[in-house]
Amino acid sequence: MSSSHFTATTDSIAQALEAKTPSEAISILYCIIDSPSSSSEALRIKEQAITNLSDLLRQENRAEDLRNLLTQLRPFFSLIPKAKTAKIVRGVIDAVAKIPDTSDLQISLCKDMVAWTRAEKRTFLRQRVEARLAALLMENKEYSEALTLLSGLIKEVRRLDDKLLLVDIDLLESKLHFSLRNLPKAKAALTAARTAANAIYVPPAQQGTIDLQSGILHAEEKDYKTAYSYFFEAFEAFNALEDPRAVFSLKYMLLCKIMVNQADDVAGIISSKAGLQYVGPELDAMKAVADAHAKRSLKLFETALRDFRAQLEEDPIVHRHLSSLYDTLLEQNLCRLIEPFSKVEIAHIAELIELPVDHVEKKLSQMILDKKFAGTLDQGAGCLIIFEDPKTDAIYPATLETISNIGKVVDSLYVRSAKIMA
Repeated sequence: MSSSHFTATTDSIAQALEAKTPSEAISILYCIIDSPSSSSEALRIKEQAITNLSDLLRQENRAEDLRNLLTQLRPFFSLIPKAKTAKIVRGVIDAVAKIPDTSDLQISLCKDMVAWTRAEKRTFLRQRVEARLAALLMENKEYSEALTLLSGLIKEVRRLDDKLLLVDIDLLESKLHFSLRNLPKAKAALTAARTAANAIYVPPAQQGTIDLQSGILHAEEKDYKTAYSYFFEAFEAFNALEDPRAVFSLKYMLLCKIMVNQADDVAGIISSKAGLQYVGPELDAMKAVADAHAKRSLKLFETALRDFRAQLEEDPIVHRHLSSLYDTLLEQNLCRLIEPFSKVEIAHIAELIELPVDHVEKKLSQMILDKKFAGTLDQGAGCLIIFEDPKTDAIYPATLETISNIGKVVDSLYVRSAKIMA
């Protein structure tokens, strides 16, 4: 039977499912969608065919065909309710998102759909596609365009009081401002998202996203204990949903433990019932960092950074905090090494700490300027000269205190004499 004879019936759907090859199934489904019948039953079957076709095209990594499908379906959208149109459009966009290396195509597709929804006056769908477009632009690091789009969208959605979409947009705005290193605005947007979320039922995945963002912002302010509790809440939500973000929440929990000098707890969390489900490179990276921190070993720390580059260096949140941890660890090690000396060659310190001489020299000069210790660098001789900490003479504070007390006595006597004279 020729594929051109397929009509919008359940038998046609069944034949598509039984097709020997994906390309044959795709051909049958296209014929079902193109069939002229428009009865309520035919429309329902066409919706099923569109869902199946989207899944097949995604499995075959045919992103361009998915984009063309949305254009092809526009006449069909005029025959079905707007809510079903929105569901189909978002489903196809989600299918494209699951195909790797399609970020530019997704942005282009969203822009096309925004233009179409604006022309068709489909406000509900347009707002959601615009929110998706802003998220894609942020992932593509096109921050200014994303911010411009969000600014207009937030005003419009607040006017309509669509709380669920408002939570999404405020959360997205918080992430965007965080990426731009504007913490006050990131916190304000997150507070707005929480306020909107308190007024409605928020799906667990969305609540987990809010908690994850809260943890990231608290960690940025060095409040690691509060951040840990938020990451734990996010982990529990994502773990229950089997969401892939659970492993990142767990990873950030371990980071918080390391940052508050509780690196010994890391192994216990990883070996717990919940942690064992996520054993892999992400957790191995944090365990290596925890071991290096526990042993105060810069060499182990650098080895961990090198071996787990993708998990540590390429994760901006972890990288930022580990840079701070590395500096602290380096300072502690240098202070311990120079303590016995009054004058020492920089090359000798570099040899002891197993780091390049220029790296050590730069760090020592920074520590001297930050007054971490008293000393100077003799670059001609390649030496570090350490001064003894000047001992403060106790007589000066005592003298100042005595003079202050005498001043109080004189003031008191003056007040008394003024009363007597009056």
